[in-house]
Amino acid sequence: MTNSETRPLLQWSAAMAMSGTIGAVVLESGAAAPAVAFARCFVGGALLVLWCLSRGWLQAWRPSRRDLGLAVLGGLFLVGNWVLLFASYALSSISVSTVVYHTQPLILVGLAAAFLGEKVAKSHLARAAIAFGGVALISLSAHGEDGKPVQLAGIGLALGAAVLYAGASFVAKQLKHIRPHLLAAVQTTVGALVLAPLLLVAPLPTTTSGLLWLVLLGTVHTALMYVLMYASIGKLPTTTVALLSYLYPVVAVLVDIAFYGHRPSWPEAVGMLAVLAAALAPQRGRRSEVPGGNGRGKAGAVPEPAARK
Repeated sequence: MTNSETRPLLQWSAAMAMSGTIGAVVLESGAAAPAVAFARCFVGGALLVLWCLSRGWLQAWRPSRRDLGLAVLGGLFLVGNWVLLFASYALSSISVSTVVYHTQPLILVGLAAAFLGEKVAKSHLARAAIAFGGVALISLSAHGEDGKPVQLAGIGLALGAAVLYAGASFVAKQLKHIRPHLLAAVQTTVGALVLAPLLLVAPLPTTTSGLLWLVLLGTVHTALMYVLMYASIGKLPTTTVALLSYLYPVVAVLVDIAFYGHRPSWPEAVGMLAVLAAALAPQRGRRSEVPGGNGRGKAGAVPEPAARK
């Protein structure tokens, strides 16, 4: 393997591994979901804006009204997805929320079929049935760190986050001509503006440690992660992207087990494997989108982020 192949491989792998630790950072901050999402937008967005300015991309951008409107709409979807996902961690668990969240590539295909007239293959319908069967199995068998069954509200929030992320990805399909770093900068800026009033009811942490966790989320798990993703994803084969994307949920499950005492039951583990196998399996002839992407990305990469993630 040449250096030109190794570097994007390591960049994408690092971004996916970072995504898997987002849940832990959110919980350790001790902040409410809207405050966490605001911090991610404010810190990460500011750094992405500076990155775009340093490259001259922002100064040269002359968006049409349609492009600007779609970028704002995608930003609302993206930020809404973060709020729901972050809120779901406390009501279920990091691993359960992350795995359920990975139904979003399947939801994206459904949106494309409904609004763009794209055909849905029978294989996709079968994969969707397997994935949502896995979600049902997780819902019936998963337990939180206190040993009690996870709250269905947490799973519902994770599914809602998946729908919003799929919506953001759907919008990104219409903006393939915009540089992804620039689109991510615009969307996180929109998110910071929209979420700022919510700080009146969901304030930022008052402790230094809580604030430092949020700074970490904005710098490493947003700005750096986006840069790594967009620097690598167009240089990797689709099958490699899909395979390495397993790092995101796998790392999240391992973090949940190692640091939060989560012990998946056998039915829960089977449900998780069903969701991941169905949602992340590579599709011949198709490359999914990352919000702010250029058609060479993969849904579910952020978390994200951007955070995917």
